[in-house]
Amino acid sequence: MINGKSPLNDLNQSLKEVGPYLGIGVQLAATIILMVIIGQWLDQKFEKDYLFTIVFAILGVASGMYNLLRTLNYLEKRKKSKDNEL
Repeated sequence: MINGKSPLNDLNQSLKEVGPYLGIGVQLAATIILMVIIGQWLDQKFEKDYLFTIVFAILGVASGMYNLLRTLNYLEKRKKSKDNEL
């Protein structure tokens, strides 16, 4: 115990603070990969050469970045409101 605090409590507090940020990168990658797979499937179905793959990849990046920024803004606002309560 250091300064009356348990190391386990410090670890738990740290994980609570960073937890929401851990899945953001995975969510961004999953969105892009899913959109590319959909684009490839549509290219095969309609016999196009990479048209849908490119379009859906761009849509995947755009929607993934939008969701990333929206989530980060929400987490930042939540953190500021918690800080103001203290």
